[in-house]
Amino acid sequence: MKLADFTRSAGEWLRGVGPMHDVVISSRIRLARNLAGMPFLTRCTAEQQRDLEARLRKDILAAGIAPQVLYVDVAAASELDRRLLVERHLISRHHAEADTPRGAVIAVDETASIMVNEEDHLRIQVLRSGLDLTNAVAEIERIDDLLAARADFAFHDRYGYLTACPTNVGTGLRVSVMLHLPALKMTGEIEKAFRAAHDMHLAIRGLYGEGTEATGDFFQISNQTTLGRTEEQIVEEFIEQMVPKFVEYERAARSGLLQRRANAVDDKVQRSLAVLRAARLISSEETMYLLSLVRLGVNLDRLRDVGLQTVNELFLLTQPAHLQKTLGKELAPEQRAEARAGFLRKRLGAG
Repeated sequence: MKLADFTRSAGEWLRGVGPMHDVVISSRIRLARNLAGMPFLTRCTAEQQRDLEARLRKDILAAGIAPQVLYVDVAAASELDRRLLVERHLISRHHAEADTPRGAVIAVDETASIMVNEEDHLRIQVLRSGLDLTNAVAEIERIDDLLAARADFAFHDRYGYLTACPTNVGTGLRVSVMLHLPALKMTGEIEKAFRAAHDMHLAIRGLYGEGTEATGDFFQISNQTTLGRTEEQIVEEFIEQMVPKFVEYERAARSGLLQRRANAVDDKVQRSLAVLRAARLISSEETMYLLSLVRLGVNLDRLRDVGLQTVNELFLLTQPAHLQKTLGKELAPEQRAEARAGFLRKRLGAG
């Protein structure tokens, strides 16, 4: 399998299934792990970094974490390929932009990936569509056990797993849920969600994590600390308390829009779909904004001729790296705008 094959469909996190999938786009569980007896990555010599990459590549590929995996030498990959992996949420922006020896092991079905030499020696992540943290935890524990059988992880009897960032010390676990909150944004109530996140000690970020904006009204919420908490406690709070609260806010905002401003909602939704079907030039930012409104219309049953899975796939496949990989060449911004518009017209049934 080649990286270009990923452009044929959306990834696991955009399948549009699972509990609360009208609001919850995806669930992600991530574990940070470091090898015992080795310095954290920032304190490693260049030779130690190379040794870590080679050693961990061998251990992960031998562990059998998935029926089929692809190893990507991220340091040797082209900039376009690195951006493609970021757009699919298989590696982080930090991992893509670093200048150290580093790699990524990716399950071909994109349900799991492991970053080698990111901030920590290993960053293991599992992705699921909708609110499916229970299955995500079970899978990442299985992968963690397979790797622990081959590698000795740095662990302290009092503090737990030792990590490069103090906020990850303890379980090393970070729970992250991607939410689509267009109604809260339209009604000006998004600050209510931000206050709720602050009160629950959650970090709230944009589509591609730390330092990014909420493109397409996508927001990521994640736990800020792991020390002193068990994995079970963190996950249970997300499933039982935190995520349902955000879903409740968004669904209430959607209901209120239909009760008080149904014509305005229909106008925005229909105009957005019309532009996507007719545009000859369109940026990725405008595409995300318009698709967000179309997705809202589909979930509110205001659109019948566009499927949720199609909309979800277009969020991803119209991103810059995906578009260029699909066409097999690098494009200037205006060329991308033209190609993107043509791709949208074709997928949405316009001329």
